[in-house]
Amino acid sequence: MRIKDVASVLSAEILCRSDLAETEVKSACGSDMMSDVLAYVKDHAVLLTGLVNPQVVRTAEMMDMKCIVFVRGKNPSEQIISLAEEAGIVLMRSSYRMYTSCGLLYASGLKNEGNDTV
Repeated sequence: MRIKDVASVLSAEILCRSDLAETEVKSACGSDMMSDVLAYVKDHAVLLTGLVNPQVVRTAEMMDMKCIVFVRGKNPSEQIISLAEEAGIVLMRSSYRMYTSCGLLYASGLKNEGNDTV
């Protein structure tokens, strides 16, 4: 699935790096706890979160994620957008809740590439 397809499925607005919308992604995860993302996430390209702070972008960058989707209509600050721009990470905003967003992406074929158990 391409990032632009993720945006379409989630009725999301791309906030930065729309030039990377053709990038292919194979998996996703949803979490508001960046410590869990660091501990358990492997080979995920899309991060769905309701947490809006710079650590989200830094975590995504460390994990080589390609895209962050802020759920529940959360609005990132200009600082967060600038960090994502510099890191080459696409930022999006969707009004869907986390559960719905994950379900829609899963139903559309975007899976967890790793083990689903923790």
